Amino acid sequence: MARRVRDEHERFARPSKHGSRPRSKQRPDHADAVPALVTGIDRGRYTLVVDDGGPDEREILAMKARELGRTRTVVGDRVDVVGDTTGHEGTLARIVRITDRTSTLRRTADDTDPYERIVVANADQLVVVTALAQPEPRTGMIDRCVVAAYDAGMDVLLCLTKADLASPDELRGLYEPIGVSVVVTRRDSPETVEDVRSHLLGRTSVLVGHSGVGKSTLINALVPDALRATGDVNDVTGRGRHTSTSAVALRLPVGPDSSVDDDGHDGWVIDTPGVRSFGLAHVETDHLLAAFEDLDAAAAECPRGCTHAEDAPDCALDDWVAAADGETEREARAARLASFRRLLASRD
Repeated sequence: MARRVRDEHERFARPSKHGSRPRSKQRPDHADAVPALVTGIDRGRYTLVVDDGGPDEREILAMKARELGRTRTVVGDRVDVVGDTTGHEGTLARIVRITDRTSTLRRTADDTDPYERIVVANADQLVVVTALAQPEPRTGMIDRCVVAAYDAGMDVLLCLTKADLASPDELRGLYEPIGVSVVVTRRDSPETVEDVRSHLLGRTSVLVGHSGVGKSTLINALVPDALRATGDVNDVTGRGRHTSTSAVALRLPVGPDSSVDDDGHDGWVIDTPGVRSFGLAHVETDHLLAAFEDLDAAAAECPRGCTHAEDAPDCALDDWVAAADGETEREARAARLASFRRLLASRD
């Protein structure tokens, strides 16, 4: 039976003394609501970018309407707002609807925590930012981010920073075979940031990484007006200091030679606070397996309840490797299965 992982707001929910029946049978339909994107959250106030088809986007401040109750609103959410949406100083609009999410990137505090933390909504690409040195890369953390992204139906881009200090070849070999795109930056070659930009154009990408890996520095290079705080790596511990304290969505400027978008922007990047852990209590094996189409098809022959782990009896995935046509294909299948099982093991 699949585990049920509750959303974090449920822990605060209490039954109403008056029941759930609305005071009136007629609820407002808010036909005059305008669409907006949540780009930041600060102490119950939401920064939104309104795009109602007018000539200019505008930034407004809003609060959540009472009828939404404890429904969690996060950066990346597409919402409908009413009230004063002019964006003038001192005005405050109301969020009255949260539209259906196309994706939800989640994590738990650890692998036993029953409550999900929603990181961002509606992103289609997770960018895992990892330094090749200072601090040393942690493949366990990368694996967990990849699992969370695949569970959310998102693509993964591994951005390896500080390639002037160490070679990226080993990490490339680990992640490119499982469908992870890899891009490399160097501190002594600022132009390598444009390689990253080319992977972000036209997409909504969320950046995740440990403190000290250069994530905020990368954001500032991609979006010069972002002014994200940056920090140094401790020489003793090899770890960085948290500099980003909240998630924020930023418009991605395109290069001066690009004709992608008339207003000079195309795509969004969402910066998130540095993370120390990425719990995967919410991820089920079948969701992860679905990200590997070839393995998913082969697993249809597995016995009921198969864990697909290395010690799973009669797992059809081992037969799939053995049935390969030739030694080269067999080695490729074995490597792919080993990668899947490594990701699977990262949940434990």
